[in-house]
Amino acid sequence: MAQTIRRSGKSVRRVTATRNARTKVATARKQTGNIVDQAMRWLPFSDETLHRLMIVAIIGTVGVVAVIGAEMAGVPTLAEQHLAGFAGNVGFRVKRVDLRGVNRMNELAIYEKVLGQRDQVMTRLDLAALRNDLLSLPWVKDARVSRQLPDTLVVDIVERNPHAVLRDGGHYVLIDETGHELEAVPPSRAKGMLVLAGKGVEGEVGALEKLLDAAPALKTQVSEAEWVGNRRWNLTFRTGQVLALPEGDDEGAAALLSFARMDGVDRLLGGKVAAFDMRVPDRIYLRVPGHAEAVASEAKAAAVAKAAKAAGADGPAKSTGHAEAGAKTAHD
Repeated sequence: MAQTIRRSGKSVRRVTATRNARTKVATARKQTGNIVDQAMRWLPFSDETLHRLMIVAIIGTVGVVAVIGAEMAGVPTLAEQHLAGFAGNVGFRVKRVDLRGVNRMNELAIYEKVLGQRDQVMTRLDLAALRNDLLSLPWVKDARVSRQLPDTLVVDIVERNPHAVLRDGGHYVLIDETGHELEAVPPSRAKGMLVLAGKGVEGEVGALEKLLDAAPALKTQVSEAEWVGNRRWNLTFRTGQVLALPEGDDEGAAALLSFARMDGVDRLLGGKVAAFDMRVPDRIYLRVPGHAEAVASEAKAAAVAKAAKAAGADGPAKSTGHAEAGAKTAHD
């Protein structure tokens, strides 16, 4: 007859190992709970607030993931296309252009830039790109483009002001106060405007204005200014007379002011002098047309008069000699 022998439960060694493991886990949990509790006590909000923040963070994370997924799937682009189509169908398209601030420049140049936006949906207009296109026009100093719903594009232009005419040979170009070129013009358009000449003069417009401001009484009398050798100015007045100034900003301004004072006393402008040269400090040289010829003529006339006088003084002596010779011949 078989007999079943039942062994006893877990061994002592096994029980001891299990007990030690449980003790370690309990100790770890206790330590961890203490650290977490201490960290929670340091936070400036309650457990309920922390719970809400965690919910918000989870929702935000899910939202970001959803947006990224939508972007990758092209959902925003598709939605924008549908929105643009709907806006166009209800009349939100560019049909009119309201142009403002244009007085001098050719309006066609602006319409060529803007007309490309005709029949476009208002929501798809790139106003910044259109503004940059307008700023590329020579006459446009600034521009503002805006929508006027439902179908009007408003374009406000700030024009540059023509300040002078740049002359290069027989070629004339309008420039503003900064030397920026505006447009080519015929010589007749340059009449009455300040004409600038000389290599690099377009970069010296501001310096010329400062120079002329030193003598306000002469500023309106200057018709042309030539930048000579990239170092000094020759000024031509409306009378056609030319003033050569010395090098240097301060030296040129001082010479111009001195000339203005002399003109106020002696009325140099409008006189016989054709050119004034003030390049040498403390001196002014004058050139009068025909003066050299007049001096030469006077010198020649004086020489002729002197020779005639000398010839007149020798005349009687020669006559006496001839008479004596004739008398001697008759006597013989």
